[in-house]
Amino acid sequence: MINIKLELKNVVEQTMIPESKAFLEELNELISSNNACNDDIEAKKDMESFLQELNTILNAIEKDEITDEQAADIYEKIINMLQEHEDEE
Repeated sequence: MINIKLELKNVVEQTMIPESKAFLEELNELISSNNACNDDIEAKKDMESFLQELNTILNAIEKDEITDEQAADIYEKIINMLQEHEDEE
């Protein structure tokens, strides 16, 4: 049987955090080069909050403060988000 918490942890650590940090880096470069618009600045704030949420998820998994059902729900949302992003490309 699949351990959903482990799967969630893996997708957060191996995919979501690295991709989010890469996007945040791009936003920071735009901002530092004065090529950013207000949407970019807002996106940076959103991405920083999203990274905090991802870290909160990891901490909850580590401390066993999340049920399998909650982990499965979050995992499904993340997979759907990744698929939507992939479809846009």
